[in-house]
Amino acid sequence: MNRVERTNSELKKQLSSVLQDGVKDPRVQGLITIMKVDCDPDLTLAKVYVSVLGANGKEKEVIEGLSSAEGYIKSCLKGKIKLRSLPQLRFILDENLDYSYKISKILHEINAKGSDNDDNA
Repeated sequence: MNRVERTNSELKKQLSSVLQDGVKDPRVQGLITIMKVDCDPDLTLAKVYVSVLGANGKEKEVIEGLSSAEGYIKSCLKGKIKLRSLPQLRFILDENLDYSYKISKILHEINAKGSDNDDNA
């Protein structure tokens, strides 16, 4: 495991911990999960892929809230991660869970229709 991979892993773990403790921005609501962290090779930028459940269509607002709380989040991370300087955090909405759910629902509907056709035959 190289330095960037170790940093990605540690950032993911510590960001999850910070978000679990709570961010006071009212836009940050629902169940927030850090899905993946990708740091640049020079460790100046970290793309943080976030999944949000229970935000009732306000996922983009949650991302904006996380982005505006970047300073607070980084200050919480400083004591937990030993890096000379923490990378800039760019929060990105990860919609893979929603996409997977939609595909699963479609497949379930297709299977249900298929079993109805088998019963009629």
